[in-house]
Amino acid sequence: MKRRSRRLLSWIVWSFLVVTGSTTSPPGLDDATVSQVRANLLQVASASWELGTAAEALTELSWPALSVFRSTAFPPPTQLNASLNASDVLQIASETVQNKPFDSMALVANDSAVGDPASIGNAVLLANWTRTDLSDTSFSFAAGQQLDYLLNYAPRSAEGAISQRWDQVQLWADFIYMAPPFIAYFAITQGGGGALLLLQAAYDQCRLYRDQLFDSDVSLWRHVALGTWQDNLHWATGNGWAAAGMLRVMETMNNSAYANQLVAQTSNMTSWINEIMTGVWTYQQQESGALLNILDDPTSFVDSSSTALLSSVAYRMATLTNNNTYVTSANKALSFVSQNINANGWLQNTVDPYTFWTPTAANGSSAEGQAFVLLMHAAWRDYTGGSAD
Repeated sequence: MKRRSRRLLSWIVWSFLVVTGSTTSPPGLDDATVSQVRANLLQVASASWELGTAAEALTELSWPALSVFRSTAFPPPTQLNASLNASDVLQIASETVQNKPFDSMALVANDSAVGDPASIGNAVLLANWTRTDLSDTSFSFAAGQQLDYLLNYAPRSAEGAISQRWDQVQLWADFIYMAPPFIAYFAITQGGGGALLLLQAAYDQCRLYRDQLFDSDVSLWRHVALGTWQDNLHWATGNGWAAAGMLRVMETMNNSAYANQLVAQTSNMTSWINEIMTGVWTYQQQESGALLNILDDPTSFVDSSSTALLSSVAYRMATLTNNNTYVTSANKALSFVSQNINANGWLQNTVDPYTFWTPTAANGSSAEGQAFVLLMHAAWRDYTGGSAD
């Protein structure tokens, strides 16, 4: 009974802080909830981008010393001990490489999206770097093929933006989370004379995509440009993919040996992320803390998935740049997301990631939504200085 009273008191205090506009963060998710969310994520993640996003979320959550947000990851240790074994991340990498046909340049064969298979690339590179059998070249070969495909075979726009689709030149905001972080991380694990060129290539893709998708009048990204059809709506998840992807590229640069040579690039990405944050939180639903699936369409439905992802970016930016402008909004978002995780650890009220425009069915689930919850919790933990356990 005392524990319940304390929780009620904490909630009252938190509610007061929200009303008064304090940046003091609410309690994060408890260990049991995080464990359930994680287990459910591993149960349902199957598509290439779901596996890649899961691997990144698991890295940030359980193995933060190996994530691009820590200088300890540059380079990662060549041997992982019992307390830093990244077993779940390496399992995703191992299964991906084992299932990849030899004649497929992409990490996942016959994927209609160019960028999505590359999202697993960071896990594959980590597996290669930390492998115990030094004669095993399967991970390095697979990662090299994936990079070669992106840079030399995938369709491009006239300006040089790598297409998200293999059958036509089409740019999706999603691409920024999938491919540029892999290109940047490949640069770090490769090193040598080509590293700086690859880091610049990762940056250039972010720049070229922003040139096509950013709407300055609302400070938001559109979802899809070019090709046989476009999506000019300001999809919340798309803005999350763009901001979170640039954030990973930026921190890969900042924590690398090349940071001093990339000051202009990281400064630009900081600005580009902040402009998305400015646009996004302008449209936050103040009553609940939620974001709408189409951010600036008041008739759109509430989406807990993008709300979680975008709050993770706000916490990360506050931690990295000491800019707390968006923390109050992130706190409200965290509160909303927490209330939308059911007793079995499933995030409710998500957008269907396969349609973009409809809610997930009542009996369905969103693998990316599960991953976004873990990204949010990890970012909140790092912002508040909590434990990584």
